[in-house]
Amino acid sequence: MSGWFVADCQSSGGQSTPVPPVVVPPVVVKSDMALYVTTPDQSQLFLKQNSSLVFSTTATSSGTVIDVDTTQTFQGIDGFGFTLTGGSAILLNQLKSADRTALLQELFSPEGNGIGISYLRISIGASDLSDRVFTYNDLTTGQTDLTMAKFSLDPERADLIPILKQILTINPDIKILGSPWTPPSWMKTNGNSKGGSLKPDYYDAYALYFVKYIQGMKAEGIPIDAITVQNEPLNPYNNPSLLMQADEQTVFIKKNLGPAFQKAGITTKIILYDHNADRTDYPLAILADADARKYVDGSAFHLYSGRIDALTPVHNQYPDKHVYFTEQWTGSKGSFSGDLAWHVKNLLIGATRNWSRNVLEWNLASDPALNPHTDGGCTECLGALTIGASVTRNVSYYIIAHAAKFVRPGSVRIASSNLTGLSNVAFKAPNGNKVLLVQNENGSSQTFTIKFGSKTVQTTLPAGAVGTYVW
Repeated sequence: MSGWFVADCQSSGGQSTPVPPVVVPPVVVKSDMALYVTTPDQSQLFLKQNSSLVFSTTATSSGTVIDVDTTQTFQGIDGFGFTLTGGSAILLNQLKSADRTALLQELFSPEGNGIGISYLRISIGASDLSDRVFTYNDLTTGQTDLTMAKFSLDPERADLIPILKQILTINPDIKILGSPWTPPSWMKTNGNSKGGSLKPDYYDAYALYFVKYIQGMKAEGIPIDAITVQNEPLNPYNNPSLLMQADEQTVFIKKNLGPAFQKAGITTKIILYDHNADRTDYPLAILADADARKYVDGSAFHLYSGRIDALTPVHNQYPDKHVYFTEQWTGSKGSFSGDLAWHVKNLLIGATRNWSRNVLEWNLASDPALNPHTDGGCTECLGALTIGASVTRNVSYYIIAHAAKFVRPGSVRIASSNLTGLSNVAFKAPNGNKVLLVQNENGSSQTFTIKFGSKTVQTTLPAGAVGTYVW
């Protein structure tokens, strides 16, 4: 006999009446802080700790101390998330309705087990992680359409638009950034989806293309908070792609795109550059032009080249213009531990410490063969999710979870001690919570003190671990 029937029995008419066992309630540890931990060996994956972290007003601060100070504030936070590529939308849309609904709740709600993705980037037309190359005004050779009479969002009606609508029912306030990989080929010097430049004769038509896009998405109930003028304008080697030099982007913004938005009453933010941190001369050249600058909200960066601290001089030179971090991939040949360490240090901590209002990892989902992608597109881009016969959560899922769930839009970065070996960044959330993200870069567990005002608490993180503290 097994189970609770082994308990003492009372005899009644020769039959045994089982007595339920005494239910012992779980031990609830008193704690002033919630702590979520991810370890490089994956034994803990964004796991809430059942540990006692109680503030003391009498203990002295000894050893390593991270002092969190809400009186020093920096930039506001717009959110954390991913690019919802066309391929990601296809994979999500192929799930059974109930499975898709549950997964989207997990991804986009901060409640319960949700990780609270609060910012999405989408491609305007195809990206290289779409299943094919397309724009919203593809014409046969020799045709043009200066008035955008043939503009159509039909390529997105099967997957992207339905998925975005479902996401918006979960989080109506999610911020959506649109980025084009290419204009329609008929506008380009080489007449091809890959490379080439935008012909000046079509600057007005392309500005109208953006207007039609924003208006069309709005008509679908999908507000576009911001656009970047061109994804990776110095990379004409992807498919699709476009080469757009800084002087070309300057002219396009000040003479065409900015005035077109103004004329149409569009308040969608215009964000420039959207490429690597090693070429900050590109955004600075555009911002130096007063006629272009008046239309620009800020600059966006990737980190496939350069250093993340290059973002701060851009902010310092134009402090009224915002800084964004819009893309970084995790590759199929990378390691969980290596990617966790690099991305947390450089992006979650590094980008926000250098004035970025958001952090976006690259693609939300890929299949087990790392599809879909275009012919010539990325063949090694690992999604935050692998969607096949089952759903696997990969390293970038946990990276973003550590910030997105608690550092909600409207949070503000606050001061915290900048320490070697214990990289960290702190925020004050709209609900008043303080959030401290700490990375133990050491090869052994580290015990340290968190100081907040006159209160202190001691805590330990395992080797290489990432911890999010919330109080």
